[in-house]
Amino acid sequence: MNKPLDEALSVEIAQRIKSKAKTPCDNAYRAALATEGAIYVQGFLVFAGKPYKPIEHGWIELENSIVDPTLPHLKKNAQEVWYFPAQRLTVKQLKAIIEESKEDYPEDNPLPIYSDPPYEYYGDVMLGGKDYLQAYKAAEAKCRELNQKNAEKN
Repeated sequence: MNKPLDEALSVEIAQRIKSKAKTPCDNAYRAALATEGAIYVQGFLVFAGKPYKPIEHGWIELENSIVDPTLPHLKKNAQEVWYFPAQRLTVKQLKAIIEESKEDYPEDNPLPIYSDPPYEYYGDVMLGGKDYLQAYKAAEAKCRELNQKNAEKN
């Protein structure tokens, strides 16, 4: 069962952390650090229309809702977006992974975070474990469904 997207809180947190349009995982990371009880989530975002495929995305989850600090930049409302989680991390786990990544690969951005190797490849350049593959396939199916509905309306 997908949690509902809290639009108002998404906008509030986006303003508080000064979210940027093209950095959903960074936005989610900063939101997780700034929000009591948050779980950092990576996965895929789907909506009707361009780019006509799932988008790798990051957000946070609270006990009863999804909070997306990138939502204001998407120019969509809660009824137009679907989230497909592939990986959930507590703030403690997230901080540890980021710290280790910065030590091991200081020249690389530590986000997004992928599961342990071996990776499975899917999409164009994205990679991740079986959880990512399952989330991607579910997101891809929803994307086809949404875009088919739009094609039938025209």
